[in-house]
Amino acid sequence: MSETKRCALITGGSRGIGRAIAVSMAGEGYDLVIGYAGNSAKADETRELCFNAASTNGKEIRVISVQADVATQEGAKALVEAAMNEFGRIDVLVNNAGITRDGLLMRMSTEDFDDVIATNLKGAFLMTREVARPMMKQRYGRIINLSSIVGLHGNAGQVNYSASKAGLIGLTKSTAKELASRNITCNAIAPGFIGTDMTKEMTDAAKEATLATIPMKKAGEPSDIANAALFLASEKSSYITGQVLGVDGGMGC
Repeated sequence: MSETKRCALITGGSRGIGRAIAVSMAGEGYDLVIGYAGNSAKADETRELCFNAASTNGKEIRVISVQADVATQEGAKALVEAAMNEFGRIDVLVNNAGITRDGLLMRMSTEDFDDVIATNLKGAFLMTREVARPMMKQRYGRIINLSSIVGLHGNAGQVNYSASKAGLIGLTKSTAKELASRNITCNAIAPGFIGTDMTKEMTDAAKEATLATIPMKKAGEPSDIANAALFLASEKSSYITGQVLGVDGGMGC
């Protein structure tokens, strides 16, 4: 990292992939804003893990957690204002907040479709719009959107989730083109089958069927996604923008 103290804002940062990214960034010395929807206990756990990771690596960091609904303009604005008030800058935005409301197309309610699009896609748009101005002013920024392999290939029973994650790819590429001249990159990560609370809810039969489609024959870990996010957030990725990085054990081959 450069001599500038970097600050990262991570939505959906209280658990799973978001937590893994937060802890990894803490270990590299990033100050952190952890956005979460409602579970303050999980957010507090993540804060402690971040402090421990930083201490282990001899880093001193500050971490705040902020409850906000990123699907609303008010929530996105509150997150960014909290970050700016506390740290005076936002160098990295990780749009990780996401929900599922799975069901077959014929049975899916309009509400379930709208809820997933609102959080997963609209939320990323609102957050990106809010951080664009401070990033442009400081002429530096890294925006990382958590898409999914289903955004590239689709998945039965997830038309809402697949649509939201495919939309994130379009958002990523357009944002990259708009902000590139201000030294702001925007990239997406497309995880495959990752061991999180979300995938733990699957039946054993569904898990076995999914594992059979992975050339590496195993699920990924949240740390695998965190490693990719660390690279895209770093100075080493300064000439990479508008790209989709698959972290999927070969599922997308």
